[in-house]
Amino acid sequence: MNELMAARSLTTRPVVTLGGDAVAQVKDTVFDAAAGRITGFTLSGRGLLSGPLKQSLPWSGVHALGHDAVMIADAGVLAETPVVVARREAQQGRVLHARVLTDEGTEVGTVLDVVVEGGTSGRVVGFRIAADKSLVRGSRRRRHRVYVPRGETLAVSGRALVIPADATRYVADDLPSFAARLGAFHDGRKEAPS
Repeated sequence: MNELMAARSLTTRPVVTLGGDAVAQVKDTVFDAAAGRITGFTLSGRGLLSGPLKQSLPWSGVHALGHDAVMIADAGVLAETPVVVARREAQQGRVLHARVLTDEGTEVGTVLDVVVEGGTSGRVVGFRIAADKSLVRGSRRRRHRVYVPRGETLAVSGRALVIPADATRYVADDLPSFAARLGAFHDGRKEAPS
């Protein structure tokens, strides 16, 4: 599995060509919630006073998503922003701040961030959520921030995100431990009888 990254951590990450030219920085991540994949990035110029660019980066133009930069072959892969942002999948509803429900109808929290796999997949593998007390037993805090796997099927509306109930058994407090829990979640689903 590739390195896991929170989508919000991608904001301001430089977009660099394979030739080493920094052409922009990530402004926002656009993704297809139902398919569980990033579809692209809106961009801003480099530097403190730079504003949004008229061009964006479709996922098809990403060579690699790394810890320090988003790599592209060259600036020719950039597309007009409406092409990236106005896609059907980008309009299916917001995931951030949506309520998180299990497929059994239990509310478990609110989405704070989306966890993506680095490299070239662009796959959304989980979510960072403000978990309800029922999900994190033993915590004295009313809300606790945890990571939870996405599962293979996902329902999203503008108000709620639905995850498999068994995903709540694989909650982690940080990204490194979430990577291990995510592997166990997928292994457990492969072994489960149909």
